[in-house]
Formats: sequence, structure tokens, C-alpha cells
Amino acid sequence: MLVGEQPGDQEDRQGKPFVGPAGRLLDRALEEAGIDPSEAYVTNAVKHFKFTQAEPRKRRIHKAPSLREMTACGPWLAAELAVVEPELIVVLGATAGKALLGSSFRVTQVRGTVLEEEIHGRPERLVPTVHPSSVLRADDREAAYRGLLSDLKVAAQVLA
Repeated sequence: MLVGEQPGDQEDRQGKPFVGPAGRLLDRALEEAGIDPSEAYVTNAVKHFKFTQAEPRKRRIHKAPSLREMTACGPWLAAELAVVEPELIVVLGATAGKALLGSSFRVTQVRGTVLEEEIHGRPERLVPTVHPSSVLRADDREAAYRGLLSDLKVAAQVLA
């Protein structure tokens, strides 16, 4: 199970998670890491697209969800976890991590490690990593991509 933060502009318009540029990058990284993207359940911790828009017909700009919004969407994520019963949760970014593990979560401190935590009353194994969109925004995209790929290889080892 892959858990992102919230829908982006394209995801909101199409009603599916990770269908934009970050989704294409994630699929490429999953395949390179040895994880079949079609075998993964993909969702977001927050279910609505929060954005600002300077002018009509201009691109909608992502705004980070608040703790209140993450908490409000918690029951939907808990229901997904209960139905999917994932073997492993790949946590994509800080927002997803905070939604699953609490406000003290810091992706930079635990990325690429295997965590064992109780999430919504179930023991879960998780591998946190950066959100693919952060790779697209990085000054050194190649290094950022290599870091994401390394983290996903840890997830692939857990699944092997």
C-alpha cells in the first residue's frame, strides 16, 4: 500500500491518485526497485485537494493540509487499511507520515527504514520515503531520485 499526502491538481480532476508527473515518476521508481505498480494499492492520507488560485483559468497551486484536515480524513484511511490489509505501507512524504504516525513524524529522520507500528489498532510495517513531487522540485533531481529509489528498494526487500 502506498500512502501519499493529498490529491494534486491532475489527481483531483481525474479522481485517481498519482496520475500526474509525480505518479509517473513513482511508477518508474517502483519498477526500478522491483515492485510492480499494478500490485500496489495507492491512496492519499487526505482525500481533498487544497489549493490556491491567483486567477481564474490559471493552474491551481497545492497547499499543505492542516493537522485538522489530516485528522478529519483519518477514518477513511483507517477503513482502507482495514479492507486492504497491506503487507507493507510505503509512506510517501511528511504529510502521510504525520497522518499515520503522529505530528512528531519527520521523514528525513526515518526514511528508508522499516518501522513497526500500531496504526488504527493494527500492527503494520512501514517504509517512509519522500513524496515523489519533492524529487521533481529538487535542485539535484538525479540525487533526489536515487534517494527515493534506494528507499523503495528497502520496501522491495521487505516484500521479497
